[in-house]
Amino acid sequence: MALSQAPVCATLPFDGLGKADGFYSEKLGLKRISGSADEGYLLYEAGSGSTIMLFESDSKKSEDTAATFNVSDLDMEVAELKKKGVTFEEYDLPGIKTINGVAQMGEMRGAWVKDPGGNILSIMEAK
Repeated sequence: MALSQAPVCATLPFDGLGKADGFYSEKLGLKRISGSADEGYLLYEAGSGSTIMLFESDSKKSEDTAATFNVSDLDMEVAELKKKGVTFEEYDLPGIKTINGVAQMGEMRGAWVKDPGGNILSIMEAK
């Protein structure tokens, strides 16, 4: 099978996996399909056969986006996540300025959150 047709999994380091499941399962609404904190990894199912795997690691986190969720209604997703207590990052960078957690970037709109392990996740809507 060609890589262009293979599903891909975002793999993120996480220091203290015990605190990950509440965020990924309860706040983001992803289903854990494998793993446990004791096993050193957690695997979550996302849309269209994609997955996110977290593994126990004390590595330094990148200041860049680690994984992106593509959605059709960013405003709805942001509102739902805020109801669950998710905090959105605010940025004022060249080409990206958030207002109430959301940035307009040409045809795209985006919002960013940090998981409890410090990984940056984006939620994007393309028109």
